[in-house]
Amino acid sequence: MAFTKKALPKKSDNISQWYNQLVLEAGLADYGPAKGTMIFRPYGFGIWENVQKAMDVEIKAKGVENAYFPMFIPESLLRKEKEHVAGFSPELAVVTIGGGEELEEKLIVRPTSETIMYDAYSKWVHSWRDLPVLINQWNNVVRWEKRTYLFLRTTEFLWQEGHTAHATHAEAYEMVLWAINMYENIYKEFFGMAGYVGIKSKAEKFAGALTTLTFESLMPDGKALQSCTSHDLGQNFSVPFEIKFQDKNGKTEHVWQTSWGLSTRSIGGLIMAHGDDNGLILPPRLAPIQAVIVPVDTQGTVVEYANKIADVLKGAGVRVRVDARDYETFGFRINDWELKGVPIRVEAGGREAAAQTATLVRRDNGVKEVVSLAKLAAKVQTTLDDMQHGLYSQNKAFLESNTSEAETYAEFKNIMEARKGFIRAFWCEKEDCEKKIKEETKASTRCLPLDAKEESGNCVYCGSPAKHKWLFAQAY
Repeated sequence: MAFTKKALPKKSDNISQWYNQLVLEAGLADYGPAKGTMIFRPYGFGIWENVQKAMDVEIKAKGVENAYFPMFIPESLLRKEKEHVAGFSPELAVVTIGGGEELEEKLIVRPTSETIMYDAYSKWVHSWRDLPVLINQWNNVVRWEKRTYLFLRTTEFLWQEGHTAHATHAEAYEMVLWAINMYENIYKEFFGMAGYVGIKSKAEKFAGALTTLTFESLMPDGKALQSCTSHDLGQNFSVPFEIKFQDKNGKTEHVWQTSWGLSTRSIGGLIMAHGDDNGLILPPRLAPIQAVIVPVDTQGTVVEYANKIADVLKGAGVRVRVDARDYETFGFRINDWELKGVPIRVEAGGREAAAQTATLVRRDNGVKEVVSLAKLAAKVQTTLDDMQHGLYSQNKAFLESNTSEAETYAEFKNIMEARKGFIRAFWCEKEDCEKKIKEETKASTRCLPLDAKEESGNCVYCGSPAKHKWLFAQAY
């Protein structure tokens, strides 16, 4: 039996069931045969391709070049940075047999690439003239997750990871800031999503980093999503990996490093942030198909007219699909594309063909408008821009209206039990308080916003003096 929109659980009733069913039925992804793995179907991979295109331009404009490093990492390399290996050990996939024989040294399937890349950097960097090293790679990584969730948490996922090496800490930290600001802009301009940029606590930072900067989004169920990160690695890797250079004064120094990444987890956040009870709502700049043309009849002059409309829109740079499936009804095809979240639907029948018009329907608000063929391309382009900006404005308003202040722990717990969202509260920055808050409320420190001012207050949990208000939330 064919899937219908009526079979889709309502997002407003059960977001988890809605999400899983929607990912499958919209043709974004499917479950892989191995536990925790996921198949990217063409429609879902098309979104990722558009993310790649948008980010690749920014990355290259910064002077960072793309490369590729092996996915198999000798265990000895991973063990060079103690905090790093301790942080990743529970998630590692390990190869012990190759070619039918037991390996002399175990190989780790890449959970991230710091260690294998920095082994190479130690061979490439000798002088200040060899710096900076600015490399990014688009690849897959494997982390053995116990609880998986399509796009949001899978055993294997896709991402980009930038890794740079610099002569000074100041230069490295400028790159850390550039990366997180670049991500924030990508989320705003392409995903249509707002969030908070800030510093992770010591307990929440990347294993092996001095500090981690994060971009935190808020999902409709009130939970936060760590959407991407940028790490100041200091010299934590350059010392054990002996990445050294002779400076302009002839002195031998260790390089300062950064790493930063954004993954296909972002697509999971996108689905949750913008979808509704009827299915997906894709922001136009990331939608694989920006406008779908649905002819009322699937034969003869109406289809010819639909193809004419498609040519007009393609000429204006719009990503277009004509759906003339003759084995599906007009109503089914409309519902199918609404489920898939295509930003604009263009309907055309015999009447429109005769009048050289088309009916334009927006996915975000359902508004219909009859437009002449001569004005259609311009109207579609302005509508796409309006939708893109509108989705961001709605998401930003949701973020702001679901960010609360808590002066007392009782107030903190009440908010977290009732509406969730982000809570801004004083924290003494002691790990014991952080741990107890998480145990009692399931809320973790998400970040200290970069623009947070130093204030005078008392820790929301223990009452000790505190100088900053941190953001807390339950998280995926």
